[in-house]
Amino acid sequence: MNPLILYACLAEIVSMAAIMYFPALLPYFQAQWGLTNTEAGWINGIYFGGYAVSGPLLVTVTDRVDARKIFMLSAGLGALSMIGFGWLCQGMWTAAVFRLMAGIALAGTYMPGLKALTDRITGEGQSRAVAFYTSSFGIGSALSVFLAGWLTDWLGWRWAAGVMALAPLLAILLFALKVEPKKPVASNPETARPFWDFRPALKNRPALGYTFGYAVHCWVLFGFRSWLVAFLFFSLSLQPTDLYRISPQNLVTIIFLLGVPASILGNEGALRWGRQRAITAFMLISSFIGIVFGFSARLPFMAVAGLGLAYSVAVMADSGSLTAGLVSAARMEERGRTMAFYTFVGFGMAFLAPLAFGAVLDVAGSSIIGWGLAFATLSLVEMSGPFWLRRLRAEK
Repeated sequence: MNPLILYACLAEIVSMAAIMYFPALLPYFQAQWGLTNTEAGWINGIYFGGYAVSGPLLVTVTDRVDARKIFMLSAGLGALSMIGFGWLCQGMWTAAVFRLMAGIALAGTYMPGLKALTDRITGEGQSRAVAFYTSSFGIGSALSVFLAGWLTDWLGWRWAAGVMALAPLLAILLFALKVEPKKPVASNPETARPFWDFRPALKNRPALGYTFGYAVHCWVLFGFRSWLVAFLFFSLSLQPTDLYRISPQNLVTIIFLLGVPASILGNEGALRWGRQRAITAFMLISSFIGIVFGFSARLPFMAVAGLGLAYSVAVMADSGSLTAGLVSAARMEERGRTMAFYTFVGFGMAFLAPLAFGAVLDVAGSSIIGWGLAFATLSLVEMSGPFWLRRLRAEK
């Protein structure tokens, strides 16, 4: 394997320290600040809203500026957001401000990091490089959950945030030392358009199919991840005994880590069976498991954990295939702009999903029915994914 893939993946993983910090500690913050589920959904969602709003600019700029520079500057912003959250947060509004900053930082590291990688690796190895990179997102999420829970138990949530701010600084060091500078491909009149002009991406029907498929994927993935720790706490409250010693944060860490190979293996399956066919199967399986999972809270806790693992694997299975399909469908000189639109649509849905989930919980109540309906909301939207892939003729 090209060593650059390893370094890029490691940098991505450590740059993501902030991503699950708030969701991992959600029950604590709800109790301490008296947050409703809808308010918690806003704080969860604003992170991805920051990504959606800033992503088009930061990713499109990589058609003109080396993505390496964007990655390093954004990782620095991520470190500042964690320091600010730890020492200045007092409730919903201040939490939302620093989560917004963290989301902007993710927008400048995740896709620009992928752009930096794909600009330096071409040919047959590019699809696998994309799959490894996108699957590392799950490792970064798992590490974030683990560190949030472990450091908070040890140091308290404020000091935990400060210590976790060191991780994005390590990402900067990795990129500075291991990713060589590279001039972007020379611009032409098409790529000289303003960053908000997405007409080239809208005219590329195969890329558009993957973009809408990614929107559905992000809706499910981030709705699920934003509320998973809270759901496991709810399930534990219904268990008849106190036999379950593993904390929900540690359990979620395991679930996320075991879901990581799904993205790589899912991409390998898509290369063999055809992307559209494989992605369709993964989305339908994930939708079914999601509906069952939401109503499972009263089952034995190990059964709930097993369903959570199956759900995570199914949700992640199409991640690498969607992004690899998008990269392959995008024209080289418009890749940054096409990835920017992909980012905007996907993370726009990621912003809405946690908020919609929390609103359903507030309306239906924090009960088995309420949690079941909230997860069903994720699944119903996911079922539209195969339609978009087929309608827009995403490449097989």
